[in-house]
Amino acid sequence: MRVPFHQFHPGTFSFQDDPVLVLEHFWTAEEMATFRTAMSRSTWTGLLDMPAVSQAFPNTGNWLKADMGGPERQHFLGRLSLSCIAEYIESFPNITRRHVSFHYYSYGAGDCLPTHDDTDDAYQSAHHPRPPLRRLAVATYLHRQWRTDWGGELVLYRDTRDQHGNRELEVAQCIAPQPGSLVIFTVPRFHRVCRVDPLAVDHKRLSVAGWFMTEQHV
Repeated sequence: MRVPFHQFHPGTFSFQDDPVLVLEHFWTAEEMATFRTAMSRSTWTGLLDMPAVSQAFPNTGNWLKADMGGPERQHFLGRLSLSCIAEYIESFPNITRRHVSFHYYSYGAGDCLPTHDDTDDAYQSAHHPRPPLRRLAVATYLHRQWRTDWGGELVLYRDTRDQHGNRELEVAQCIAPQPGSLVIFTVPRFHRVCRVDPLAVDHKRLSVAGWFMTEQHV
């Protein structure tokens, strides 16, 4: 479903029925400005300084990642307290703990993320024997403007099989990183972030991305 946020009714939407939700104009201009100010004060780490992640995602530029501060994180999670999210998370059996993980990201010209389904934990901490299961992925865009020829689209795939049973990925949705929009989709789902074009010059694709997760009793 793609809908302006003011027309969205969380109580009537279900991720069981529609695994991809795009809410346009989710953030106000004031909220976006607050997040950008917080980003400007954040301590950023480049992909090349994250060996495990850069090994898992080679040749993807040097995009940046930063932690969210307490007030901004609380506001972010408060705004994402949608009944459709809680309903989907609670639909899984034997939950012992619930987790969230969200960070700031900055993609500049040449940066991208290759096709993956968010279940590859090769770059997760080796000290956690059973990492939480990612249930819903979130991406939301906070830059002031974004033009069509600057790239950086989020591409979601449909996982199919050919006549021989081999996996084939078909493009299901190509979502431009429009300022203020929010994208939520169920995991696993193959997706990628298209490379930001040099035409973007020094404009950055600014986002918050991460997951709602659960731990299960087996």
